[in-house]
Amino acid sequence: MRFKLDVDSDIVATMRKEIAAGEKAVTAAMREAGTGLKSDWRGQIAQAGLGRRLANSIRSQTFPKVGESLNAAALVWSKAPVIIGAHDTGPLIRSKDGFWLVIPTEAAGKGLKGGRITPGEWERRRGLRLRFVYRRRGPSLLVAEGRLNSRGLGVASRSKTGRGRATVPIFLLVPQVRLPKRLDLARDAEKALDSVPGLIVARWVEGRL
Repeated sequence: MRFKLDVDSDIVATMRKEIAAGEKAVTAAMREAGTGLKSDWRGQIAQAGLGRRLANSIRSQTFPKVGESLNAAALVWSKAPVIIGAHDTGPLIRSKDGFWLVIPTEAAGKGLKGGRITPGEWERRRGLRLRFVYRRRGPSLLVAEGRLNSRGLGVASRSKTGRGRATVPIFLLVPQVRLPKRLDLARDAEKALDSVPGLIVARWVEGRL
């Protein structure tokens, strides 16, 4: 017994058209979901007061970069993952060498490159020695015997009589500090993931109209 199967060319053409529509719908949906998540993360970072520059570190990319596919995917990431991750998890930060975390006060000023100044750099630039002051309650201190200038920075005293000289706290010393959790990126990621099926259906139906 023999069976003969003929495939209607119209069916083949219809299936190819449907697959093409599916590829277009999936790719468009993933692009929209990725772009939406990027926008949500940027907004969350900005609202947390972390600055527009850090918010703009969030990027997105849809794959494939060229063409359309039923296996399309979206990637959303940060170009500053360590900083973003710290604000997202609220980690406990300890000194690398097991001693103190050094936190500059406003009197310390900035480093030469505009970043956080270290005690060694401060001593070299100001020409003053820092003195350790232990406190049982509250952070311990690194202080200098000098004065505050008009910009509120600790500098050497010019007085020969000692007038105006003061003990100025330059650095706070703490054994550890917990960075407050200021972001909830997983919340927005889950919302974006849940939206994907609806976006695919909407784009597929849209393609038929």
